Amino acid sequence: MGFYSRHILPVLTDLAMRNKAAGAERARWVPLAAGDVLEIGAGSGLNFAHYAPGVSRLYALEPSEELRRMAARRAQRAPCPVEFVAASAEAIPLADESVDTVVTTWTLCTIADVGRALHEIRRVLRRDGRLIFVEHGRSPDPRVVRWQDRLTPVWRRVAGGCHLNRPIEALIAAGGFELAELERSYSAGPRVGAYLYRGVARVGAPGARNPRA
Repeated sequence: MGFYSRHILPVLTDLAMRNKAAGAERARWVPLAAGDVLEIGAGSGLNFAHYAPGVSRLYALEPSEELRRMAARRAQRAPCPVEFVAASAEAIPLADESVDTVVTTWTLCTIADVGRALHEIRRVLRRDGRLIFVEHGRSPDPRVVRWQDRLTPVWRRVAGGCHLNRPIEALIAAGGFELAELERSYSAGPRVGAYLYRGVARVGAPGARNPRA
């Protein structure tokens, strides 16, 4: 898995995410980011072109060296300065309350300790900051969920740790966020991997949990 995960998987991931449906979601949600922005799992930089002029600086956190190399080319054409951060989401090397916006797109499914990552995201966000997310996850359809649960143990081994069945809304709420906006529906593609959660969350009060979780 060493050569595959370091060199082949990043290329396959880039190709898979360059589809029309994903592009439309990026074009809708990424421009909402403003100020000092941290993108979790920046990948090959497919979001870079969608950031608005209101972004003063973009920290592009990406642990994969190959994906950072691919993203560097797109960073040259980005509408804002891009600073790459070679780190995992579970240990973000930024100061407390240092960013205005965090962006995650098709990322929370792959993080090993997603609870720890959300704790870190909450830590680096300013009190009035926002988490903007587009994530695939657990379907409300029991028939689809059965297949998500069956396939995830195998799928995550060949897809960079991707979980098909994570309950994104509940995870974000449990991470100490209040959901200000949330949309849930199927996107294009096989339903087992096409149920999307999109929205905006804000930092909740200490110890607060979203009552919708």
